[in-house]
Amino acid sequence: MAGARGEAFPRARRVRKRLDYLRIQNQGRRFSTPHFLIFTLPSTAGADAATRFGVTVSRKVGDAVTRNRVKRWIRESCRRWADVPPRLDVVIVARPQAAALGFAPTSTELASLTKRLR
Repeated sequence: MAGARGEAFPRARRVRKRLDYLRIQNQGRRFSTPHFLIFTLPSTAGADAATRFGVTVSRKVGDAVTRNRVKRWIRESCRRWADVPPRLDVVIVARPQAAALGFAPTSTELASLTKRLR
């Protein structure tokens, strides 16, 4: 698994603290798609900070296996985004309908947001 390490989603690119999630969701801009809610807020980190992503998938989406699968799809889609503006905190909330998607539709739907994030 040596090759997988280079494709990891590093801690510096993740929203990790509950207070950060709440701040982004309460103070940030809100975007909506058929399967996701997206909240964005300029990062409070330094000028060279990378865009950070957080993922929320509630029990309404499905059982643990389904929720983890949806989270993997979202994280992999975020990892592949190349043209996301820097110094931005993004929280993606999956709606219950997201469980019916696959990876490709999830990736396409989230990638269409990069135009709106600018």
